[in-house]
Amino acid sequence: MATAQPARNIMVLYTGGTIGMQASANGLAPASGFEQRMREQLAGQADIPSWQFRELLPLIDSANMTPQYWQRLRAAIIEAVDAGGDAVLVLHGTDTLAYSAAAMSFQLLGLQAPVLFTGSMLPAGVADSDAWENLTEALQALAAGVTPGVQLYFHGELLAPHRTAKVRSFGRHPFVTLKRFSGAGATQPVPAALDYRQPKQLANIAVLPLVPGFGAPLLQAALASGVQGLILECFGSGTGPSDNPDFLAALAEAQARDIVVVAITQCHEGGVELDVYEAGSRLRQVGVLSGGGMTREALFGKLLLLLGSGLPVAEVRRLVEQDLCGELR
Repeated sequence: MATAQPARNIMVLYTGGTIGMQASANGLAPASGFEQRMREQLAGQADIPSWQFRELLPLIDSANMTPQYWQRLRAAIIEAVDAGGDAVLVLHGTDTLAYSAAAMSFQLLGLQAPVLFTGSMLPAGVADSDAWENLTEALQALAAGVTPGVQLYFHGELLAPHRTAKVRSFGRHPFVTLKRFSGAGATQPVPAALDYRQPKQLANIAVLPLVPGFGAPLLQAALASGVQGLILECFGSGTGPSDNPDFLAALAEAQARDIVVVAITQCHEGGVELDVYEAGSRLRQVGVLSGGGMTREALFGKLLLLLGSGLPVAEVRRLVEQDLCGELR
């Protein structure tokens, strides 16, 4: 396992988000010019290492984040490291920051450099903003040394991308590390097809949360939409309407059509254990896989990687339940 090394040449990638937003006729909107503001703010601080800055145009509100954008972000991170950078800091809006960090943790498997994601809940320069605090401390953390891989940095904390979710829309502590079930055993060797240098394709993934009375028609509609993977947000330890034959038949049909269906829990703590209850074991019998303690953000990123890597579906199904980079530990 690679150890932490102090960063001396950091690439700052600015995607937009609240941190650099300015007022517009329709409310706060992403704005260029953040590099100059950042240089003025950090001027004279001796504990800040050398850094470069790149805007990923067009700048976006993170509510508009897409897997297509992640492909551009992945390429920009790899390019920065190949050009001699020893760390990357991504400035990102908070609404989808946890999704992006989780996705990049899978898209960059094997990259021997630290990548931190940070942002702010209020724009830089406004009263009580957390922008400069988060940005400065993230750079200082990289200068002190952060282990290779992707992490979030927010309000003095390094947060693992596979357990972190945004749970508050206000305040200085929007992110928490969820207490999810672990127990997948040792991390498995990463297949060559998943290495960060291998090309990746986009994949079509849907998410369905179960609610009482959830019937087969919604499930059938999702499966008929052309998805390659489906995240089924189940009750408790992985249960669903197992007394509904049409619901179970739709899941069995999904397996027959090579659609990868994975169950995760709606609970903030714990995880999926499909064999505990009959209502869960029947899902397993029709081909539903266990997402263990993965969050929605982590599983979404993992399925994008696996389904976009050109692997046979049988291998994708196997790797869903194998730990690749800490997502099941």
